[in-house]
Amino acid sequence: MTTQRRSYETGHQPKCLVIVDDTAEWDRAVYYASRWAIRVGGGVVMLRVIETEDQNQQWLGVADIMRAEAEETANEALDRAAGRANGIAAITPERVIREGDPTEQILDVIEKDVDIAMLVLAANPGAEGPGPIITTMAKTMGAFPIPVTIVPGGLTDAEIDALS
Repeated sequence: MTTQRRSYETGHQPKCLVIVDDTAEWDRAVYYASRWAIRVGGGVVMLRVIETEDQNQQWLGVADIMRAEAEETANEALDRAAGRANGIAAITPERVIREGDPTEQILDVIEKDVDIAMLVLAANPGAEGPGPIITTMAKTMGAFPIPVTIVPGGLTDAEIDALS
């Protein structure tokens, strides 16, 4: 089921969804999305997905500690990304932390926020491939309910400024 987007209706504001992960290129996606937000008078939603594996019940205490550490790391990453967005566009992005499969969580965030108009990802410019999120999502991108923008990770701020 795809929820109708309402991004440009009266009383709504278009938003970019940006994934903040552990890759070096996340900054390129944040930069592009922040510049886009300035141009269209929109907002930015930053998502950090904590990937969890099935936890054995006998290790519940350890699992709780690992989850708390992962959430702390997620908040630190979102703090850095939000600071970057604020420095670029003087905006305070929305922050979302989810747990589970990245593609499922991305789709769920999009489904629940009718103002998200675009997903912005950044690709690793190196020979090792575009990065884990893009690689994982490549099979399903054609069925996404919103446009997906992939920013080349090797672009400079000035080059992104010219595009956004």
